[in-house]
Parts: sequence; structure tokens; C-alpha cells
Amino acid sequence: MEQRRAQRYKLELPLHILHLGDQRVNRTEQTRDISSGGVCFLSQDNVDIGGKIEYVITLSGSTPPVRIRCLGKVLRSRRPDADAPFEVAVTMERYQFVRADEFEHLSSLVS
Repeated sequence: MEQRRAQRYKLELPLHILHLGDQRVNRTEQTRDISSGGVCFLSQDNVDIGGKIEYVITLSGSTPPVRIRCLGKVLRSRRPDADAPFEVAVTMERYQFVRADEFEHLSSLVS
């Protein structure tokens, strides 16, 4: 039986990756599930395990959108089968809420 420290919630939310390790990226993925300790997202690309990651989750259903900027570490990146996307699990070690104008600034830095 699988035991986790925090309850996971199945939520499909936009997840915008700003940094992977020391590399700036500008990539949008989608979450599969989320908890207070981290998030699992689906990606067409493999991600290096153990690397740092900076990402922004956009919560749906609010105007203006609520965005959470997170810093974490990649725990797992696996492809269940050849036709499936990678399931990437990352921690949520630090986070802060960001305003829409701050997000636009963050996105422009990695473009």
C-alpha cells in the first residue's frame, strides 16, 4: 500500500516551467495531480532527476488568474509506456503568489 505524507488531488492545471537546473526554459505542461508537498505533471520531454526546477501553476476559475511561483527539485521522471507522456514528480519547497504583471515579466525573461 502506497503511503504519502500529503494527500494528492487530481487537478489538471497549466504549469509553466521557467528553469530546469541552470537552464532557462519557456515550456507549458499540465499537472496530473498536486499536493502540499509537490506536483506531478505530464511532459513529452524527459526531465533530469535531482535537478532544480522553477515553475508557475495557474489556478483555474478566477479572474484575474491566480498564479503560484514554485521552486523545487525533480524527484521522478518516467514514461509508463512508449506512447505515453513522461510523468514528472517535483517538490514544492518554496512558493509565492504572483500577480499577472509579475508573471508576464518572469515569462519575458526566459523567452
